[in-house]
Amino acid sequence: MDRVPILRLGDCLLVTVQVDMHDELAMALQDDLTNKIVATKARGVLIDISALEMVDSFIGRMLGNIAAMSRILDAQTVVVGMQPAVAITLVELGLSLPGVRTALNVDAGLALLRRMLDRSGAGSHVD
Repeated sequence: MDRVPILRLGDCLLVTVQVDMHDELAMALQDDLTNKIVATKARGVLIDISALEMVDSFIGRMLGNIAAMSRILDAQTVVVGMQPAVAITLVELGLSLPGVRTALNVDAGLALLRRMLDRSGAGSHVD
């Protein structure tokens, strides 16, 4: 089975979704990402979905779940690169994705994540 790559950028993780997500891949990403957050003590997660042209309700819920799980593990989440059709679909499906912050691109997302982490305090993570 394919896996979505998860790269470490300092105290953040970058997830770049380059293929259309199917349910099994989304579940694997959820498991891989939560394990990687714990293993690396990451404080931020940036999910680039610019290659996703469409989503269904399951994938939308998975994005929300990933953000919620990240928060529980003391990491903030920002989703970047959302295509207009994806945004429209999420709204039409009634998915508000609580806790998911968004930005237009990776640069803007990293800047937003930096500000969020600076506000939450540098020493909030317990080893």
